[in-house]
Amino acid sequence: MAINTDSTPRSGWAVESSIVAKRTFNPIRTVVDQMKIVPHPDKAMIALSIGDPTVFGNLSAPESAVEATIANVHTGKFNGYCHSAGDVKSRTAIAEYYTCENAPITVDDVIITSGCSGALDLAIGVLGNEGDNILVPLPGFSLYQTLAESKGMTVQHYPLLADSNWEVDLEALAGMIDNRTMAIVVNNPSNPCGSVYSKDHLKAILAVAEKNFVPIIADEIYADMAFEKDSFFPLASLESSVPILAVGGLAKRWLVPGWRVGWILINDRNNVFGKEVRAGLNSLTQLILGANTMAQSLIPAMLNDTKQDFYTDTLSTLQKHAQLSYEMISKIPGLTPVMPQGAMYMMVGIDVEAFTDLKTDMEMCQALITEESVFVLPGSCFQKPNFFRIVFTAPIEKLREAYERLAEFCEKHRK
Repeated sequence: MAINTDSTPRSGWAVESSIVAKRTFNPIRTVVDQMKIVPHPDKAMIALSIGDPTVFGNLSAPESAVEATIANVHTGKFNGYCHSAGDVKSRTAIAEYYTCENAPITVDDVIITSGCSGALDLAIGVLGNEGDNILVPLPGFSLYQTLAESKGMTVQHYPLLADSNWEVDLEALAGMIDNRTMAIVVNNPSNPCGSVYSKDHLKAILAVAEKNFVPIIADEIYADMAFEKDSFFPLASLESSVPILAVGGLAKRWLVPGWRVGWILINDRNNVFGKEVRAGLNSLTQLILGANTMAQSLIPAMLNDTKQDFYTDTLSTLQKHAQLSYEMISKIPGLTPVMPQGAMYMMVGIDVEAFTDLKTDMEMCQALITEESVFVLPGSCFQKPNFFRIVFTAPIEKLREAYERLAEFCEKHRK
């Protein structure tokens, strides 16, 4: 136990927040807090900013989830604690659902967490120490940075190439690796880009990691949410010696983000992680004593009883919304959308030279709220200035109205 050697008596109250609290911040929150979210008084707000597919009520959880919830509540069996790493039946269901020939998963390879963000927290926490660095995509989900820096790690952003459907700049990625690099985060399908990587590109990423002996944290919360059939490949399913912690959850594919159920799949065919990393993950689960027990109990039914029509209909809706978004925004001079291939996001480039008084993505997004009551996130939230991100889960009529307002807005400010 550390001993306090300062014998000076306290003369008054001086309570400060901890170092961890002080270095914890979310880049999205930091950017959005600078904006004045005051919509036009005569126009209803259309928020295309939040990555929550349930906001507008047009996308709902599968019937399997509803039925299982009612049944499990009535049993009274899921009101108490379960193992901090997750209920065995639920972990078994996840293992059976995601196991494949090249990446076999057993119940011992699954840890259930409080949302996918909880899975990321454990994965980063088990691999990294203070002073280590982690490589994350740019543009990318800001929580990677939040979690790593709160633990005293540094973050390096490897670039994604907008002109190549947001593929990884492999040369830049390799050049960032040093002997303190603890992991590479690969997000596929992507938030905020909506990109879906080909098998060859994923193998190329694995080759960089393999050559440099760096583990991968695969953020696959949007797994199987690719518009083109059979175009998504779990990273661990591709032949490689690279150890992978793949994170996922119920939030997006099953449309229940508020239920806060995620998981880690430990893919370690060559036993690189060994017993230590597995033991470390189990130890870290004890910090909050596991995910919501009732929500966990629904996993077997949701994975095994959800009808294929639910997945097909959801993806069909998202693809139609993506196509509409791309077509309408492509017609607006000064804006260049990048067509998504999956998930629920699209990045739109801004030619600031095309406008008279909008010099940054922040200025554009702020003015768009004030003048047209349309809320999109500035690219600065994702370390990508002069872009903005759209979430296209809103009903189709809402999207049309939002893009019509966007077109009028751009026309008014165009040179």
